[in-house]
Order: sequence, then structure tokens, then C-alpha cells
Amino acid sequence: MNRLHALLVIMLGLMLVTAGCGGGDPEISDNPVTIPVFTEPVPDVPVVEEPEPVDVVPAGPTAEDYARMAPQEYGIEDVFFAFDKSTLSTEAMMILEAGAKVMKAHSSLVYVVEGHCDERGTVEYNLALGEKRAQAVRDYLLTLGLPASQLRLTSYGEERPFARGSNESAWALNRRAHFSRP
Repeated sequence: MNRLHALLVIMLGLMLVTAGCGGGDPEISDNPVTIPVFTEPVPDVPVVEEPEPVDVVPAGPTAEDYARMAPQEYGIEDVFFAFDKSTLSTEAMMILEAGAKVMKAHSSLVYVVEGHCDERGTVEYNLALGEKRAQAVRDYLLTLGLPASQLRLTSYGEERPFARGSNESAWALNRRAHFSRP
């Protein structure tokens, strides 16, 4: 039975092939076929223009922009200290390492390292402690490769608190080294 089916399929195929052949030469017309060429866009078909390639990278802040900006606006963060201490914590060192990369990238800028304290202690004591905190930050930045000419120091002691209040949460925010521009 399978042979019969195969034979029928072959015969049917041959019949279709021979039926498609006219057996004669095709007639050649003396009338040439005109293919329309559109010089205008085809109606109702939107034309999409290819955009020109752009090699322009969006401009970031310039050196002049950074000179006008506060250091915190471009990633240089404050570091905080424990009560009555001027030693850097591991977290403070990590923050300073990130800040040092930014400062190195903008080596023409000078930064002021401000030492701050909470309100506890005498004015004189807090000015001295603020100075030690600023020096600790500067010394660490120098070990990271920043030139001393890029850093200035000052101490404000308790005179410029970041947070108002006489409680531990305010005091913790005021025990800091802060970066500013001269």
C-alpha cells in the first residue's frame, strides 16, 4: 500500500510539472513595461530620517564649576569623631579615601579642613580638640597621596554647630571634620 501511495504522489507531481509548461516559446510584447519611480515620498507613508551620529559626551561640571561648588556637592563628605577623641574610625577612613579620589581629580582646588566639637568643654579646650581633628584628617589625606598645598586647616571648636540641641544625637553630629573651600 505504501508503494501505491508513493507512486500516486510521483505521478501527480509529474502531471503538475508538465501542466505548468506551455510547451512553446513565450510571446515577447512590443510594449515595454513601465516601472514607476517615485521622486516624492509615497503618500500616507511616514518618512523616517536617520539621525546623525553624535560623538558628544554630555559635559559634566568644569573646573570652574567645582571651584564654585561646596565640596559636599561633588562627593566630599564630613567625618565624625567619638566624644573627646581625635582618632579616625574605620568608617571615617573609608569616607576620606573616597574624598581623596575626588580631591586628586581636582588637584587645582584647595580645601579647608574644619575641626568641630560639641558644646561640652571649655572654649579653649574645644578649639584645641577641633584643631587635632582637622590635623588627623589632613595627616590621613597626606598618606593617601594628597599634596599638603591642597589642604588648609582651621578649628571652630563649638562655635559652628551643625545640629542644635544639648543631647547625644546633636552632639554626635557636631563632633566632625568638615570640608569647605577658602
